Amino acid sequence: MAKARDRTEDFKDAVRQSARSLGYDEAKLASILASFIIHKPPQRSPFTKAAYKTLESIGELDHFLLKHRKDYTDLHRTTEHERDSIENEVSAFIKTCQEQIDVLKNSINNEEENSKGWLGITTAKANADTIAHKHGVVLILSERLHSVTSQFDQLRAIRFQDAINRAIPRRKLNRVTKKDSTETSNSGDAELREPDELRSEPLRVQQQLLDDETRALQVELSNLLDTVQETETKMVEMSALNHLMATHVLQQAQQIEHLYDQAVEATKNVELGNKELSQAIQRNSSSRTFLLLFLFVLTFSIIFLDWYS
Repeated sequence: MAKARDRTEDFKDAVRQSARSLGYDEAKLASILASFIIHKPPQRSPFTKAAYKTLESIGELDHFLLKHRKDYTDLHRTTEHERDSIENEVSAFIKTCQEQIDVLKNSINNEEENSKGWLGITTAKANADTIAHKHGVVLILSERLHSVTSQFDQLRAIRFQDAINRAIPRRKLNRVTKKDSTETSNSGDAELREPDELRSEPLRVQQQLLDDETRALQVELSNLLDTVQETETKMVEMSALNHLMATHVLQQAQQIEHLYDQAVEATKNVELGNKELSQAIQRNSSSRTFLLLFLFVLTFSIIFLDWYS
């Protein structure tokens, strides 16, 4: 058996001769030969670039939360204003990522509408598979964003719970202070009644006005504290509802993905049904032609036999 000879150099010589005959210079010829060894990476589509950009944004949001986790939950590290600033920045991050995901969804819907042919049937199977793949990419990005937002909701619930825990002892202290001030004012009134004859009338009126203002201020502060505590409780409830709603939205996204898979399968079944109908029509037409031909031959045979007899 003859040995197989390596003809790589012959191939390169043939390429060189063809390139020189076409007027290529040495630099272009070198790039052509290098392309046989080093292949260029495939060009990414706009959808893939946007998906990678969204994934990077979600990763930056996750890194930001990990970096400022202690600053947001520890009361001794930052002030309320700094924690509000962190919360606003995270909210802006989440809104940007959600908008990017919405843009991807709209592009998929537009591509899906353009790929439909007559009667809303997808024209190419490869295009349907590509659209299904893109829906999966969007679902993964949505789940990733939901995971990060769930972490932030937990941090926000911790912050609000700490605020409520700090507000409850303050409220009890105010009640004790109000009670003590009431007792002090009552005892002071009792003591003031004794030297009533020694004190002048203007001093008693002034003291009474100060006591009234103090009681009014205590009532106002107590009402304000009750309002703040009620607001903080509602904020915690809203955070819990937000987390619950995000969970339900993710479940609905999974159900929509399942419905889309069923719709793709139903579309394939419709396409198969159309093919079967076309084949049945062809069989019907061919059988009809055969029957007419058979009747014609039979009639001609009967006429011939009648003429022959």
